[in-house]
Amino acid sequence: MSQTSDRARPRVLAVWLIVAGAVGWWAAFSLTTEKFNALLHPGTSASCDFSVLVQCTKNLDSWQGSLFGFPNPIIGLAAWMAPIVVGFAILAGARFAKWFWLVFELGVTLAFIFVIWLISQSIFVLNTLCPWCMVTWLVTIPTFYIVTLHVLRAGILPAPARIRRAAGSLMSWVPLLAVVSYAIVAILAQVQLNVLNTLF
Repeated sequence: MSQTSDRARPRVLAVWLIVAGAVGWWAAFSLTTEKFNALLHPGTSASCDFSVLVQCTKNLDSWQGSLFGFPNPIIGLAAWMAPIVVGFAILAGARFAKWFWLVFELGVTLAFIFVIWLISQSIFVLNTLCPWCMVTWLVTIPTFYIVTLHVLRAGILPAPARIRRAAGSLMSWVPLLAVVSYAIVAILAQVQLNVLNTLF
């Protein structure tokens, strides 16, 4: 791998972290606003309630929507600032210690696991598709892929040389990996909720 490629890839990572962080933060902010509005005006429908299938209210009112005793979007308001800050720091030329990347990877992995759990709860238990939740899924999944591949290729996570080379090669395939992941979620939603027939 050339030095030019080595320099370019962190910039791509940085830009994605900023974009994903901003989109994820906006989704969290929108859901938090909807929750506050519901508390202030009980009985009113959320602006993201489009049908029995596509809505936010059922998700926000469920115990899954406040897993840790407070609305999940509050986690997003705090957590999505991290990738934005890291992204801008990388563009500014910052070099992070190994422990920092390991902590960041841990946070991204926990976010990914949380999102997978939320997807399963939404599709198989609540039987809804929350618009702002889906935006969060949309950016969390590729963020996990790109950060994990980065720490592998850079040798931050201990791995054999062939794994590091494979991770470097897979970086350009992150968009495809994300699309495949979205397709799996869409198929599960269609099988469980019959989305197409319900919407059309």
